[in-house]
Amino acid sequence: MKGQEWYQADTVAEEYEAKRFSRGGRLIDRREKQAVLDAIGPVADKDVLEVACGTGRFTVMLAERGANITGLDISGPMLQQGREKAQATGVDDHVEFMRGDAARLPFPDDHFDTVFAMRFFHLADTPAAFLAEMRRVSKEQVFFDTFNRFSTRSIYNWALPMGSRLYSRWEIDRLLDGAGLELTDANHDWLLPYGFYRKIPNELAASFRSLDTALGGTPLGEKLASVSYWNTHV
Repeated sequence: MKGQEWYQADTVAEEYEAKRFSRGGRLIDRREKQAVLDAIGPVADKDVLEVACGTGRFTVMLAERGANITGLDISGPMLQQGREKAQATGVDDHVEFMRGDAARLPFPDDHFDTVFAMRFFHLADTPAAFLAEMRRVSKEQVFFDTFNRFSTRSIYNWALPMGSRLYSRWEIDRLLDGAGLELTDANHDWLLPYGFYRKIPNELAASFRSLDTALGGTPLGEKLASVSYWNTHV
């Protein structure tokens, strides 16, 4: 995995959400959470696995809505942040945080109703292996997001210390075929890359987001979107 040592550092875990989801990054947080909720639908009493759960912002959100959810991550400090968040919101009885490798998920086949991963595949060195494991332990649904190759993310990606893996639609189709997953629906968003929004105040970001959304609703906007949300079924 790209940046694995960096990701597991204590200081990174402590500052992760403040750096990414303050200022204009609040818009990103809201959109990503809505994408997860739209894809999974009602979650009460569902058994859900979140791969690469990080600090648990999705894990806790779904637990608050009644899911029985397991959050798995390779970073101990990130998981500790998630445990503290779950305890603070009173949902720790609905959540289990586990340290583990996404390439070898420690669960039997068809163990969960839904398996999802956010902000994960752009760091994956063997995406086919990871997706196959997600498919193996899910009996109904697999949901994930990617950064897109033919988008403004390509320009932004050039300047990132770790870079990101970018995907074309052809590569996604090949991954889904290889994992035995069928595409239910896909949503494409964010003409402007995430890094741009994180650099500007929330009030200013809202204006750019309105323009971004308007252009994104056109055929050209969909082709140039920097992020895609892939909802698939087994």
